[in-house]
Amino acid sequence: MTINFNKYENGLVPAIIQDYSTKTVLMLGYMNQEAYYKTQETNHVTFFSRSKNRLWTKGESSGNFLELINMKVDCDQDALLISVNPKGPTCHTGSDSCWNETNSSNYGFISELERVIADRRENQNEESSYVASLFKGGINKIAQKVGEEAVEVVIEAKDENDTLFLNESADLLFHYLILLQAKGFTIKDVEAILKARQK
Repeated sequence: MTINFNKYENGLVPAIIQDYSTKTVLMLGYMNQEAYYKTQETNHVTFFSRSKNRLWTKGESSGNFLELINMKVDCDQDALLISVNPKGPTCHTGSDSCWNETNSSNYGFISELERVIADRRENQNEESSYVASLFKGGINKIAQKVGEEAVEVVIEAKDENDTLFLNESADLLFHYLILLQAKGFTIKDVEAILKARQK
């Protein structure tokens, strides 16, 4: 990996720190060549502190180290994206990130869908909300619906109509997310099981 530390007069390049698992951006720091080498050598992210005018390893005082997973340089070779396993809060304020965001897994639209399902469960009348009516029907009704959708996915998988297969797959996933919440879980709990199995 070639990094152009000479592009700027101070010899520093910006280093964006991102949680390897959640993809949350945690902080922005600056590295010179010495900080880059020390990070590789120790596997703890080290910056050049402009305020202290010296190398600074994140966590050297707090113990909240940023354990290095990997580093990438951008197309202009003058900025780094560093994936880490954070050992505690990243921000000096005690927040997970320097943008005061909670560092948790986000599955994009799936996470948004989980929020909608939770809202329908809590706040909607079962007469006007399909999701609320499923929760009102209880776990047996929800589980039965997941079973029906699973069978439909299997049937469509054996045919040649990809559109029907994908639509039935969407129905299955949607109802499975409802079943998870009915049991008190989310997709994050399933992810944890899969991660544990990977080891």
